[in-house]
Amino acid sequence: MKGDLHLLSATEAVGHILDGRLTSEALVRACLERIGDDRINAWAYLNPDIAMAQAQEMDRIRKSGRATGPLHGVPVALKDIVDTRFMPTERGSPIFAGRKPEADAEIVDRLREAGAVIMGKTKTTELAFVHPTDTVNPHDEDRSPGGSSSGSAAAVAACHVPLAVGSQTGGSVIRPASYCGIYGFKPTRGVISRRGVLQTSASLDHLGTFARTLEDLALLTDVLGSFDPGDPASFARPRPRTLDGVHAEPPVEPDIAFFELPILELLDPDARDGIDAVIEALGPRVERLPVADALTGLIEVHLTIHEYEFVQHLDEVLAQNWDKVSPTLRPVVERGRKISEAQYQDALGVKASAEAFFEKHFTEYDAILSPSATGEPPLIASGSTGDPVFCRIPSLCGLPALSLPLLVGETGLPIGVQLIGGQEEDDRLFRTAAWMQRALQDAA
Repeated sequence: MKGDLHLLSATEAVGHILDGRLTSEALVRACLERIGDDRINAWAYLNPDIAMAQAQEMDRIRKSGRATGPLHGVPVALKDIVDTRFMPTERGSPIFAGRKPEADAEIVDRLREAGAVIMGKTKTTELAFVHPTDTVNPHDEDRSPGGSSSGSAAAVAACHVPLAVGSQTGGSVIRPASYCGIYGFKPTRGVISRRGVLQTSASLDHLGTFARTLEDLALLTDVLGSFDPGDPASFARPRPRTLDGVHAEPPVEPDIAFFELPILELLDPDARDGIDAVIEALGPRVERLPVADALTGLIEVHLTIHEYEFVQHLDEVLAQNWDKVSPTLRPVVERGRKISEAQYQDALGVKASAEAFFEKHFTEYDAILSPSATGEPPLIASGSTGDPVFCRIPSLCGLPALSLPLLVGETGLPIGVQLIGGQEEDDRLFRTAAWMQRALQDAA
């Protein structure tokens, strides 16, 4: 094959590789050429020789007639908090400079089993929290790509790779996907194993996926999902098949809820206008709901758990390396140290109540419609990767959440629309998202 191979979707690429029209070596070489000097600073570690060796091995396997996988020969980027034996994992912090893990994370094993090429490690904010990295937004280099999965989202948006893995504790998948104009997905907590990934909050951490098509997003999610007894959140039962959801027709038109939360006041005017336009286009399929008592205060509950557990997990290494902790992160750590055990336990109790509320809610609705972010990506000069406020509730409750690149802001930059589903109904959420995209296209 000739042409712009880096523009291929993962689904297209693996199809061409398996039928012999494309080699993994050619695809990976095209992606490396696209990356070039990495002008957007998406990569924390990239070794072309390692990437090409994997591609050549995948081509050798295919030509030998041996079994191939659903991502055979396709390059995938990993956020630099995912352990890899053959690449350093530095977690966006000088504390871990040069760190070389002794074992691969569970998801690395899943990717290798699927035939993927581990392209390299993408940049993350410091310890996957608040201090920005130097990655810029591919659409506007003066803008942030979001955080903490900055490099993963930017690399996919810039067509460096068709797929990337990120993580979300607050809004670190959904918000970067929104800012970079791509698809992002945070599955139900427990669908994807977190073993071998930096732990910042045992209660809230999720792994997530990035792609330029909904089908690719589902393909990668299904590959990564597996039961792992090494992760306490992992559950020993079948996973929702999200790719089946993309291709399925809803038995009836979905019912979608939109909560009139006070935080909607934080939306930029163009983002609010865009959300209203989506709701209007979907017509009677969307029901505006008043704020439920159970939702009050959940943003603060999420913050309490996140900051408390961050300190519990990492305080020893932070205290030993305080001179290497950024001025941005230090106040967060100090705040987390002041949260009492009683406050933390109270927050966990509210979390459990909120999860019960949503379990009942999704017996009546297929999804919740929400902004992915407050608007267009912020300027890098602001020192912020953006406000994750619209992502905190699904992260708190472990709900699957999708960001769809549907809107464009006042200056022409992307704004995502978020769909949130019920626990372990990730396939239903993808089915609703695919239906919604078709409905909006028909209404345009």
